[in-house]
Amino acid sequence: MKHVKGRAVIKVDLERKNSHTFNDGTKIRLERGVENLNRRETQSVNAIIVSSENIPSGYEVLIHHNSTHEVNRIFDNENAGILISDSDIKLFSIPESDCFLYRKDSSEGYTPCHGYATALRIFKPYSASMVGVLPIVIKNKLYITSGELKGKVCDVLKASDYEIIYQGDDDREQRIIRLRHFEKEYNEREEVICIDNITTKLVEKGELLIGLTPEDAIKIN
Repeated sequence: MKHVKGRAVIKVDLERKNSHTFNDGTKIRLERGVENLNRRETQSVNAIIVSSENIPSGYEVLIHHNSTHEVNRIFDNENAGILISDSDIKLFSIPESDCFLYRKDSSEGYTPCHGYATALRIFKPYSASMVGVLPIVIKNKLYITSGELKGKVCDVLKASDYEIIYQGDDDREQRIIRLRHFEKEYNEREEVICIDNITTKLVEKGELLIGLTPEDAIKIN
């Protein structure tokens, strides 16, 4: 099976998110779709590349949570020479722009696809006398963790903070933030506005925290 220009053929286990494994190896089933309308949490986003212009076959990718809509599904896979014995695994042809991060195998970390970067949120710690008050997120700023802007705080467009919720190698929920950034080229979908050197220095000094949530936010050093 061969992709067409601008799209990638992938296979996805639609039940991948519906489980959780504890430290002792006990595995339970999670019914994520019951009374939960947040598709980022309920829809499988771990996929394997079958054919793509820019990502090698067999690589794992993290995709958009709406990519597995029926409009993208390939139904006649047997005649295409692909036999899938697991009924939960389906084939899809999705826009390449729906592929956010990729890796060769579980021994590697994820690398952003073309047009994307990874980031962490920035938090201002509580500095008064009360104990146990969580830090507050600084909106529309992200600490970039990949590519040419790695280690910089950037002002970003509103709603650029897209958190991918995926299933980790330990069969537990993992999260990573991606935003649109096109290195060394102009693109009208660019979400980075500018580099904030002042806030970058505050992060480097430990006066501001970085992380995914207020609970896990830490000083950079």
